[in-house]
Amino acid sequence: MTVVGPFGLSVRDQALEADVQTGLAAVEAGLLDATKSEVPFITEAAQHLVRAGGKRFRPLLVMLAAQFGDPYAPGVVPSAVVVELTHLATLYHDDVMDEAEVRRGVASANVRWDNSVAVLTGDFLFARASHILADLGPEAVRIQAEAFERLVTGQILETAGPRDGRDPVDHYLDVLAGKTGSLVAVSGRFGAMMSGADETVVDILTQYGERLGTAFQLADDVLDIASDSHESGKTPGTDLREGIPTLPVLHLRAQAAQYGRPEDLELVALLDGDLTDDARHAEALRRLRVHPALEQARRDTVRYAEEARATLAPLPECYAKSALEELCDAVVHRAG
Repeated sequence: MTVVGPFGLSVRDQALEADVQTGLAAVEAGLLDATKSEVPFITEAAQHLVRAGGKRFRPLLVMLAAQFGDPYAPGVVPSAVVVELTHLATLYHDDVMDEAEVRRGVASANVRWDNSVAVLTGDFLFARASHILADLGPEAVRIQAEAFERLVTGQILETAGPRDGRDPVDHYLDVLAGKTGSLVAVSGRFGAMMSGADETVVDILTQYGERLGTAFQLADDVLDIASDSHESGKTPGTDLREGIPTLPVLHLRAQAAQYGRPEDLELVALLDGDLTDDARHAEALRRLRVHPALEQARRDTVRYAEEARATLAPLPECYAKSALEELCDAVVHRAG
């Protein structure tokens, strides 16, 4: 049993391990190549987050999905580079919108340089992803375009907030399906499709990625409150400080509205106050970490991960399927 990829995923087959490791190494080289520019400053900015590391969650899913066809097919690695470049580009933009200071354990691009550089660097990465995508065929371009539309729609919905009468939790889960689930779904789809897997398998791995992506983001929501910066690679409570409604906070608000417990109402008032104040922010984090709403968010994470696992049932038993099942466990483990 060898540990590879993010979260210490264990692979129980030497051939699969070799394929995954080789594929991820090729993706890493592809990322560095795709982020090179004739302008040295652009190269430095574009490679800022590439060199900071990261879980490479999406490329790993591409590699595992490709095992259900020909994992050595020429489109597999480039498609993994495309999804990771797209993901990296969204991080540059997200950090500007969230005014984040740390990403992957290093200063975010907007802090190291400024907002304009961060936004334009994200645009540069989108352009490079599109350039690679053009060589993968019109169907791949269409799939990526649809996913990108969903991603942006999810971001807009998050910014706009739920319409009157809409359950905020349901609205938020729709946001996550767009912002995160869409690109993880494409990772599963590209891996299977580029490897020439059967269309049924492509559909299964697309659905798997959609659910796993939502579970992955819900785990991030839990980590934003429950972890320290060493665990998460970013400043704890970043979303909290910026007033971004994550699932634990939404559950807290729902409980406060339903039951009217004084301690819940007091915590809601604290969250609605000025959390740029370090003392108030620390107090809000301390209270949320012991509140039942955090455990409820953990249960939701488990539910989505189990739904992802269930979609895999029709696939033939093999080491790649076992690894995909373990990926569900690994995502849940991140949330404690």
